[in-house]
Amino acid sequence: MRDQGIGSWTTRRARMSPDQVAVVGEGREWTYRQLHERATRFAHALAGLGVGAGDRVAYLGPNHVAFLETLFGTAKLGAIFVPLNTRLTPNELAYMLADSGAAVLVHAPSHAEHADALRGMVRIPHVVDLDEHARLVAQAPVEPLDEPVGQDEVAMIMYTSGTTGHPKGAALTHGNIQWNSVNLLIDVDLAGDEVTLVNAPMFHVAALNQTVLPTMLKGGTVVLMPAFDPEGTLELIERHRVTYLFGVPAIFAAVAASRRWAEADLSSVRTLICGGAPVPHQVITTYQERGLVFLQGYGLTESSPSASFLRTRESREKAGSAGTPCFFTDMRVVGPDGEQVPPGTPGEVVLHGPNVMRGYWGKPAETAAVLSADGWLRTGDVAVSDEDGYLYVRDRIKDVIISGGENVYPAEVEDALHKHPAVADCAVIGVADERWGEVGRAVVVLREGAGARPEELLEFLDGRIARYKIPKSVTFAGALPRTASGKLLKSQLRTTYGGQR
Repeated sequence: MRDQGIGSWTTRRARMSPDQVAVVGEGREWTYRQLHERATRFAHALAGLGVGAGDRVAYLGPNHVAFLETLFGTAKLGAIFVPLNTRLTPNELAYMLADSGAAVLVHAPSHAEHADALRGMVRIPHVVDLDEHARLVAQAPVEPLDEPVGQDEVAMIMYTSGTTGHPKGAALTHGNIQWNSVNLLIDVDLAGDEVTLVNAPMFHVAALNQTVLPTMLKGGTVVLMPAFDPEGTLELIERHRVTYLFGVPAIFAAVAASRRWAEADLSSVRTLICGGAPVPHQVITTYQERGLVFLQGYGLTESSPSASFLRTRESREKAGSAGTPCFFTDMRVVGPDGEQVPPGTPGEVVLHGPNVMRGYWGKPAETAAVLSADGWLRTGDVAVSDEDGYLYVRDRIKDVIISGGENVYPAEVEDALHKHPAVADCAVIGVADERWGEVGRAVVVLREGAGARPEELLEFLDGRIARYKIPKSVTFAGALPRTASGKLLKSQLRTTYGGQR
């Protein structure tokens, strides 16, 4: 085959295990043969719309088989898939669509209003709802496609917010995604009979690249949940005899807090993996007490995301650690001079491997700031390693707040807050939260003579930024601590205002 990309995976799976169930969702099943045929038909449909190699195709909607048909169909043409965060506002989505230059937007009925708004905000040659998607698939030919797609070509652009408030699209190649899947298969040892529950949104790199794609590479079955629900999660585990699932700490905590937790039949589950935010020790022990293998990992969108993993044999002894580097990924903890620091000494995590992104889409300066000429990625995360080489992530150089697995960048929130007429100055910090791990708190300086209630400021943000980015609390200050050059001293802000909510 000339197609060496992820689009060829359905072709290869259809010839190896055509009648194996590939996807379960909304009360239906699709075999690998059916998924391959539908992805091939959609590739022909996209070609009929003028989409070719290098063009961008975006998808906006909850977990659905159409997401995967669009992903694989796009990849078969050598085009580039752009999954969009369903929680973002039209303003935020418009930036991503314009930045990526998307030629097609496929959207679910749940986001029809967003799609209508986007038509007037950004030029999108083709907007396709799921009804039209189904018609295109039904009408298109099923003749095989074998476009020349190489491992070094970009397969998808996954957006990650920037500290300046502008999202950056991590350009992940077909090779990045393939090697990430190989890393995962070595770390987790997935089997061909795996039944993987996907209750985290597939626009997240971990849900897609750590669960869905490795499962399909092995020929297992993915069970899709449109939206997370604790009781629904336990019900689907029992009904489909789920063996493997991923979640951020907030998801696992919510499942364990469910009224069905104590009597739920979890005997089919072989492996749980958790990431996306620091994992509270109580969450780990809750699952281990049920006799479950609870694994943790560390990664980021820019590394597709695998970086390190805490594997089964160490999951109890080293609980709380992010493990050791994945098989095909190298990792160092370095000081400001770029040299590796000794065990127990904090430093920045840097990564190297075939899973590290090509760069940020259309942003050479931002790429150069994090990716060295020889391919080492600066993560911006501070960690220490122990004498055995196990990584413990301690802090973040950047001021990112990780709330329930979602990255919230204070600069973006601060920029929106500054637009309120009563706000003279503001800063957003993270504070500990039992449910979400961390949430935002706004520290606001009001203009002289102006007044505003906390609720008013939070309501002002609703619709301007995604709701998960809106701080959970507001406190007022007479002034914010700054250096002589005007830089905010966030360490002082955390000390003064960062107590438990």
